[in-house]
This record gives sequence, structure tokens and C-alpha cells, in this order.
Amino acid sequence: MNNGTTASTAPAHAGAVSAAVDNNAVFAAIDIGASSGRVMLGRVSPESGVSLETIHRFPNGVVELDGGLRWDFNALFAEVLKGLAAAAATAATNGESIVSIGIDTWAVDYGLVNAAGELTAQPYSYRDERSRATVERVHAAIPPEKLYSTTGLQFLQFNTVYQLAAEPHLDGVQALLIPDLIAFLLTGERRTEATNASTTGLFDAVAGEWATEFLDALALPRNIFPPLIQPGETVGRLLPGILEQTGLPAATTVVAVGSHDTASAVAAVPAELEDFAYISSGTWSLVGVELDRPVLTEASRQANFTNERGVDGTIRYLRNVGGLWLLSECQRAWAAEGYTQALPALLDSAAALPAGGPQINADDPAFTAPDNMPDRIRAAVRNTGAVLPDRPAAVVRCIMDSLAAGYARTLADAERLTGRATSVVHIVGGGSQNRLLCQLTADATGKPVIAGPVEGTAQGNVLVQARAAGVVTGGLAELRELVAAGTSLERYEFSRARVGL
Repeated sequence: MNNGTTASTAPAHAGAVSAAVDNNAVFAAIDIGASSGRVMLGRVSPESGVSLETIHRFPNGVVELDGGLRWDFNALFAEVLKGLAAAAATAATNGESIVSIGIDTWAVDYGLVNAAGELTAQPYSYRDERSRATVERVHAAIPPEKLYSTTGLQFLQFNTVYQLAAEPHLDGVQALLIPDLIAFLLTGERRTEATNASTTGLFDAVAGEWATEFLDALALPRNIFPPLIQPGETVGRLLPGILEQTGLPAATTVVAVGSHDTASAVAAVPAELEDFAYISSGTWSLVGVELDRPVLTEASRQANFTNERGVDGTIRYLRNVGGLWLLSECQRAWAAEGYTQALPALLDSAAALPAGGPQINADDPAFTAPDNMPDRIRAAVRNTGAVLPDRPAAVVRCIMDSLAAGYARTLADAERLTGRATSVVHIVGGGSQNRLLCQLTADATGKPVIAGPVEGTAQGNVLVQARAAGVVTGGLAELRELVAAGTSLERYEFSRARVGL
């Protein structure tokens, strides 16, 4: 299938990397999403940019436990330790030394830890419905307009603020967001990394501090979260028991990175121009632009855009749009029925279908929970008055068209609300490999799309660690040059003929 793509690799610019502190230095990245995780080793050089080696992959997912949808965190952490032990062994075999570990995961979810350092229960997943009932109560205490003008956070019923309001008892415990919980178990140090803190609904977007008046208004303990830490700062050294289990060097530290995976992904967008838009495409799609300051207007609130912290104090001005969760859930349902066509062939079949087919609102909350996704998508199409054929290729094409249309609408809104035009769209993450989605996005937005890197989150994670170690110098522009130096990027051009204009 010809998507009109051309491969290109951007050159590195001088000055992006300093002389290495240790030519054998490597960095471990723990990168966990809502459906899978991995431990990777990252190496940085001025010639090849950032190179990654996947050491250990493991599944992740919600489970029915204790009356709700939860994460099996104990199993998750056991996989993290297994991955770190494998990373230590690999580095030792290569004559390398792991300098530090960085952790990024999804946002908003947390574990409650008591004074003894014990996890009181397995963490709830944002896909659990318990917080739906607390929204009105939170808004009665803090009007939505006030919430937004302070936090700048997009309304999602599973934001941390609503989840905490659903907790029956918070005395004597602290809430550690998932990457901070992993860091705590590795080091014994309790901190809250700022990019993830900004997703809680309890963080002042301008001051960059906890919004303590909101904690008081909701009768939440002032110390419900540990103190803040910024990307690049050291969390602490590994506990003796962790050193023993993993075989890591005693000098290994845990360094705060953009612990919200989107923050790390955006740090690794290989943009050469300042007027770029980005789509971090994975389980969810995060569509937005990078700003120096938040946009806290009522129009922004009505459009449901979020202002989240990025690396180096930037603002990720974006909106959550439905993502490849729709596709993966459909594949899971079809596999259970015995249909196991490989994804590339399925996408080719979808691409062969004509444009102009039915679409859905891909970020409708009705698609949040796991269930029979193909049936729900067909039902959503019926509600629009259209009919979606009962064939996997037709369902996949509907998903891809709907995501691309959602990306285009969201980007147009971002340009309108910020007064900032964009000239190019960068897609990073797993969706950058989906040639159909990338081409449809170029057609829907009317802008060129540059796809890659696939592992942008891990690259951003490693680069923040490398800069903290003195291997990398400079700001985000220099970090992004390194990403471009080591990544083959594909460019998708908008075609008027293809969309019938």
C-alpha cells in the first residue's frame, strides 16, 4: 500500500552532547503503560543519538479485585525487579555501568501507603467507575470554573481529585502516584514528580505547587501527597534489599524524569520547528502543543483542554482523545471468537475501503471500560443513523477515520484557543507505526505528519537521566536533536486529491 511516505533522518547539531562522564555509562528506563511495560537500557552518543535496548517486557492490565477494577501492583513491581536484574546482568556483560533509573507510567492513579511504608491495598484503576459518583460532591465544594482557573486540568471523571474523594479513609496514609510508588519501593524516599502531580486536579498550574486550598475544601489531609520533585532531580539511592535482588551497582540512583509518560514522550518529539503540534498515540491519544505558560480561560475550560507540566517547566496544552485502546480491545474480542488476522493485514484491508465511511466519537466515555468493543462501536454508529458492516476491516476503518477526525478537531481547537498556528504534526509512540492512521491524520488536518520515534517515551526518560548525569547538555531543543539523530522518521503528506477537495 502506498501512503505517500518518504523516510528521512534529521542530522544532529554540534553541542548537543558533552564529553561523556563515563564512556560505559548506561541508563535504565522503566516505562509502563496501561496494557504493557518494559525495562530498557539507554545509551547516548553524539554520533548515534539515543539507542535503546529492550531488556524485559511484561503485560499489564486491570483485574477484578476486592470489588473493583484494580492494578495488580504486586505482580507489576515483581516484573520491574526482574527487568532491573536482567538490565544489571546485561550491563555487566557489556562492561557497562548503570548510572541511574528513571520511571514513567500513566497518570492519575495512585497507591495508598501507610506510616510503616506498606501499601494498604492494590491501587484502583482509572477505568473503575467509583469516582463517577463523587464528581458532583467535588464540584459542590469547588466550582468547576474555580478548579480550572487554578489547575488548568481537563475534566475527566477519573482525575485523581475525584478518586481521592471516593476514598473512605485517608487518615495516616499518603497517596503515591504510580511512578512515585515504584520509586518509593526502590529507594524508601517519598516524592511526587511534578509532571504527574499536574494531572491530579490538586496542583496550581501557575504557582507550580499543591493547591492547598483545594485540599482543605475537600477535607483532604495537607500531606496526602509527598513533597514535589522536578525532572532531573535525584529521588535517592537504592535500598539494600533492592541491590541484593537486582545486582545493580551500589551507586545507582533513581532520578526523577517526566514520570507522566506523555511528558517524557513530548520531550522526545524530534521537532525542528517551534510551531509544531504533537500526538502521543498509544492506548490514549494526547493531542496538543507546547507552551511557555498555561491557558486558563473559560473558553479553554469549555473546550476541555488541559494544562499539564512538561520537562523544563513547559506546559503540555492538550486534550485526551480516544486511542488505540479501541483497536486493541476489538482485537481481543475477535481473538476470543477465533478471528486472529495479523494487524498489518487487517490495516491493509481497512485502507482498501473507500473514504467517507461512518465515524464515532472516539473519546466518548462509553468506550472507557473493557467489554465487547466491536459491538459497542457498531451500536454507536447506529445511534448516528448509519450502519457499520459486521466485518473487522470495516470496524477498524471506522476507528482509524474517527481517530484522525478527532485529532484534526482537537488540533484546530488548540490553534484557536492559543492563537498559535502550527505547520507540522509529530506523531510519537505506538501509533507512529500505524501507516493508515498517520496518512488519515495528514489528510484530516491538512498538514504534513512526521511519524516517530515509536519509543519516544523511553527516549525522553533516558535523555533526562543522561542530562542529570552530565552526559547531555542543553535544553529541550538539544535533547530533540539527539532523538532526530538516531531515528528514521517517516513523512506523510496531505493530498487534496485523496480527500476529494
